[in-house]
Amino acid sequence: MASSTLKNVADTEFLPENQLILNAVSEGIYGFDLNGDAVFINPAAEKMTGWKAEELLGKNIHDCHHHSHSDGRHYPQEECPIYNTLQDGMQREISHEVFWRKDGTCFPVLYNSTPVYKDNQLIGVVAIFRDISMQKQTEQSLRQALKQVQALSEKLSSENQYLQLELANKTGDVGISGHSEKIQELIQQVALVANTDSTVLISGENGTGKELVARNLHQLSHRADKPLISVNCAAFSATLLESELFGHEKGAFTGATNRRKGRFELANHGTLFLDEVAELSLEAQSKLLRVIQEQEFERVGSSETIQVDIRLITASHHDLLKRVQQGLFRMDLYYRLNVFPILVPPLRDRLDDIPELVNHLIHDLNRKLGKKIIGVSQKGLQQLMSHRWPGNVRELQNVLEREIILSQGDVLQIAPITNNHSHNTLHTKLLTFAQMEKQYLIQVLQQVNWRISGPAGAAQLLDLAPSTLRSRMKKLGISRPN
Repeated sequence: MASSTLKNVADTEFLPENQLILNAVSEGIYGFDLNGDAVFINPAAEKMTGWKAEELLGKNIHDCHHHSHSDGRHYPQEECPIYNTLQDGMQREISHEVFWRKDGTCFPVLYNSTPVYKDNQLIGVVAIFRDISMQKQTEQSLRQALKQVQALSEKLSSENQYLQLELANKTGDVGISGHSEKIQELIQQVALVANTDSTVLISGENGTGKELVARNLHQLSHRADKPLISVNCAAFSATLLESELFGHEKGAFTGATNRRKGRFELANHGTLFLDEVAELSLEAQSKLLRVIQEQEFERVGSSETIQVDIRLITASHHDLLKRVQQGLFRMDLYYRLNVFPILVPPLRDRLDDIPELVNHLIHDLNRKLGKKIIGVSQKGLQQLMSHRWPGNVRELQNVLEREIILSQGDVLQIAPITNNHSHNTLHTKLLTFAQMEKQYLIQVLQQVNWRISGPAGAAQLLDLAPSTLRSRMKKLGISRPN
């Protein structure tokens, strides 16, 4: 309608016989003389702006409608497209400006500024405009909806990537098998802490089932309907681990071709399981401590702070206290992680659980391998129970899987298992807090050649006042050796 009206108006002066047509169109129409004063205003323009024609005819309309940008900045008349058309006779179409109403409000407009000629002489300009508020709102809503769809798509894509990783090679349920005293004590501990948000540190030898305990803790918690996100801290270099945990922005480092959410962000409102947490670098330990304390972090390459609500479960086959004493693990982080410790017993300490474990594992392996094994022969079971199992439940699973693959019948016979493997037992010497603090302080002092104050002194490294450190040294009986 605007373009056809424009053609009709552009070829004629404002004569009385044309006013009925101009008054009937739904677009607002202003006519200007060579001085830029209003000579024609149609009813649609009056309705949109709130100004009556008699209030504006003969006046400079720029001062009424076009004096400011939408953000309030002054809009000089010499920059106005309508008045520019009066100077050069060129048609213009504008879609990014606003007109101001009589009541002081404004509305976005789409308008054409078209020169009017008579006998090849420029005699004025016609401005035809339309209120595009609804169009702008629709565009904004569509942009917001697209942004939400893109964010959801990214979230689902990332979650799918990690959930597929979690599901890979996972078979069976998350039940803990066994009726031995030690395993029942473990089950009781899991039940006590599962439905809290307390941080749990799971320790135990490799292959004992620490990840299984973590899955039970999550499954029995109020976060069970949220994600359980796992990461093996030993599987990544220090640089890649930071990106894995906290995510990165596009271009944050070589190879970062897309923005990626980290495990902390994916675990929001759910559970994050950090396996082999002792493998974290000291720098990563500092960042982990901050996330635990403040529940916030930044992606690599970004300054935007992201808030998270997670339940943290960690695991390690190392003695973390010993790592603290060696200066390989932060004491403050250790106490943050060790809120509720759970020790998973080695299989050799619960050999009575082997028959139940075997039945459970065979059930899962049948499903994984497409077999129909019904059990293990009595002789085979005795063989399994006489082994020391240095590789724990993981070794038992591997033995059964190998035997199922080789078996020609539905009962496993079990080939002889050698017992010449060395086993790795946790020997944790329990220390008092004072003993452990004394060892830690001595180690730090030795690292700085017993310098207490000043740059790179022990007090600065420990974030203590020098006087406080000297007081602690005196109380703990720490003195520099001769």
